[in-house]
Amino acid sequence: MRVSEYVRHDAVGLAELVAKGEVTPAEVEAAAREAVRRVNPRINAVVETWPADDRPAPGSTPLAGAPFLIKDFGVAMAGRRTELGSRLAAGHVARSDSFLMRRFRRAGLVTLGRTATPELAYSITTEPVLYGPTRNPWDPRRGAGGSSGGAAAAVAAGAVPLAHATDAAGSLRIPAAYNGLFGLKPTRGRVSMGPALDEGFNGLAVQGSISRTVRDSAALLDLIRGPEPGDPYFAEQPSRPYTEDVTHPPGTLRIGVLARAWGGRPTAAPVAEALERTVRLLESLGHRTEEVAVGLGVDWEEFVLANARLSTANLAASVDDLSAALGRPVDSSFLEPATLAAHRYGQRVSGPQFVAALAIRNRVARGLARYFGAYDLLLTPTLPELPPPLGAYGEGTEALDGLGWIERLNDRSPFTMAFNVAGTPAMSVPVTADTGTGLPIGMQFAAGYGREGLLFRLAGQLEQAQPWSDRIPAVWAGNPPVPPGQAGSVTSR
Repeated sequence: MRVSEYVRHDAVGLAELVAKGEVTPAEVEAAAREAVRRVNPRINAVVETWPADDRPAPGSTPLAGAPFLIKDFGVAMAGRRTELGSRLAAGHVARSDSFLMRRFRRAGLVTLGRTATPELAYSITTEPVLYGPTRNPWDPRRGAGGSSGGAAAAVAAGAVPLAHATDAAGSLRIPAAYNGLFGLKPTRGRVSMGPALDEGFNGLAVQGSISRTVRDSAALLDLIRGPEPGDPYFAEQPSRPYTEDVTHPPGTLRIGVLARAWGGRPTAAPVAEALERTVRLLESLGHRTEEVAVGLGVDWEEFVLANARLSTANLAASVDDLSAALGRPVDSSFLEPATLAAHRYGQRVSGPQFVAALAIRNRVARGLARYFGAYDLLLTPTLPELPPPLGAYGEGTEALDGLGWIERLNDRSPFTMAFNVAGTPAMSVPVTADTGTGLPIGMQFAAGYGREGLLFRLAGQLEQAQPWSDRIPAVWAGNPPVPPGQAGSVTSR
């Protein structure tokens, strides 16, 4: 299979070719490896590849035989390194599969390697000291977002059609938006975090994927959803597969439009114009839209402070555990300035402050639930700006404390965090692009708890009305290979 043919198919399409016997799994895998080799020197998205040890039966699942990459965070694969984007965890090897990894295997995915993440997934840009920066395939001078930036850049560049991602504050939706991809953050409790965790960041973090097509994300979520033994709770299972929702009309929806970001950050003109185009598209499809003001139940400063306390306390515990397990000190020789600042801040969070932060989480969830009692969906820009240049997020980091770092992240991504706090599903859809630069612009749609099916129905309709998979970035595996010696690398073991 030639790479030029490989990149024309999504994961479901590749699995169908394998099931029909038109290509062999080995041919698909070889094309995927060649695609990684072609693009990674320019985007630095894949930090390691390895010989695949899964040989799924063709046709056994809708994704059987499709190539796949896991994020270097949030999932463990037995015998493979899990370094979390940090020098503190460098060289750490997982002893066993996590529950999610077992489900990836049962889904028939052929896992070829791992993708870059910022240190401990604690940023919305992927520029760790351990790997170096991941670059945006649409413009390599710009960032790919984070924390699932490596996954998004790899998918956008055609290395794989589908990749694992996580989302605790927008970490899946942000890179999906910056890289012109589809990314859906599931409902809290939809996918198990076990066995190492019962919750990630007290329920703020969830597991998911990033893909070029809606049906790939739907197919994977169908295959990984559901509880595992010991999970403290789980979301009610849908009445039908999400893959069916993708092709099912959503009906006429009442969609609120939040144009002004929580916290008051201005939305850049290209993004505001993209939002207006999206509203017109929705109305042309028969949906009812109206601009709304949506309260969080608390003021913005309280919201950010509560999230800072929850996230830094969780980070501090993780850092301390890693330090003890690997015998490495918590200092600048192993951790970046923002992580150290967050660790110090998290160590000072008191028990009563932590409980108060959980109470604010509850107030936000109740407030958004009231909104979804009146509207089917909420539309916002995924982000208020185009992808920033590499290095922009890190400017002046040394002067920030842990709260200051969280304030910066929430200021740069003010639309995403509320749905992590509430535990409700939200998706970034690459409906449009900047007319000046051609850079993709993601639009975020959020729904009430457990209503991923509604999101998939709308996403399928939007994908049919305004297809995006034929938009090709500057760095694309289907293009001729670039000369050797450019920035970025991939380690093969």
